[in-house]
Amino acid sequence: MAFNQYPKIKLKHLDTFEYESVNESGNTVKIDMYDPENKKGQSPTELLLTALASCSAVDVVEILNKRRKTFTDFSIEAKGHRREEHPRYFERIDLIFSLKSDNITEEELLKQAKMVVEKYCSVASNVNSVSEINILAKISS
Repeated sequence: MAFNQYPKIKLKHLDTFEYESVNESGNTVKIDMYDPENKKGQSPTELLLTALASCSAVDVVEILNKRRKTFTDFSIEAKGHRREEHPRYFERIDLIFSLKSDNITEEELLKQAKMVVEKYCSVASNVNSVSEINILAKISS
């Protein structure tokens, strides 16, 4: 995985509550601030949860693969708990790591997930100075 020390995106205004983010490779993400029934993309706070979950997922999956663990249905649910007053930042974020496996225990998954979030995930490093990050693990077989 290539390291980009100076990542850059360009945000473009599309409509009153709609934006598009484009990275240097031309990949796009739709962003909007519509009510749930009119959503076309994710909100900025949803994107932050997405960034945290995906950053964590990449390293957890890589570690499990290096340890020759077998699993399917890997997912992370990120639940944000925001302040009611402005600025409405996340006071707490719960990351729930889930997968199906016959050779991974919940304790092992929890240990790997905590290590990744605390040591390797750059998004978590940016977030955890203002938000508590709780990590949970669920295994099914």
